[in-house]
Amino acid sequence: MSNLTLLQNWNEAPAETGHDNNRRFNELARRYAQDLQRYAHWLAGDHHTAEDLVQETLLRAWRSLHHLQNPKAAKGWLFTILRRENARRFERRQLQESDIPLETLQSHDNYYDTSTEAFVLRRAIEELPAEYREPLVHQVIGGYSQKEIAEKLGITSAGVGTRLFRARNKLKQALMA
Repeated sequence: MSNLTLLQNWNEAPAETGHDNNRRFNELARRYAQDLQRYAHWLAGDHHTAEDLVQETLLRAWRSLHHLQNPKAAKGWLFTILRRENARRFERRQLQESDIPLETLQSHDNYYDTSTEAFVLRRAIEELPAEYREPLVHQVIGGYSQKEIAEKLGITSAGVGTRLFRARNKLKQALMA
């Protein structure tokens, strides 16, 4: 069924009837099932998990079909539901605590890269002005988010973003020279 046919059928029938909702939903499911399956597999990396995600997506779509006003936006709407379902999968996961002491988990590997590329990169980072180097090191080495860096440095999140952008550009320029 083409998008034009889907749009015509969507606009012609009254939205109140349950039969009409069934027909509309079945059209959407038929039209986008393969795309949803591919996207779910790409997100989950597992065929069975992807099938579960698509099933949950279609269930949520069925329950909120009345919210879809524009059938042209159906694919994006379904993909958004799928992406959020995937995120919910991680929210529901309960992490188990381990009895292993934290000290035993720390790496005893003191690897230090002595390659020329690593030396050049370290030198370029050291030569960055402190206002650019500090947020970059916090993000890349420390793993802090932009918001966390902003709190540490006492500046806005947008300011951190600007400094990170400029730091990367200065590094590119230094490494290309």
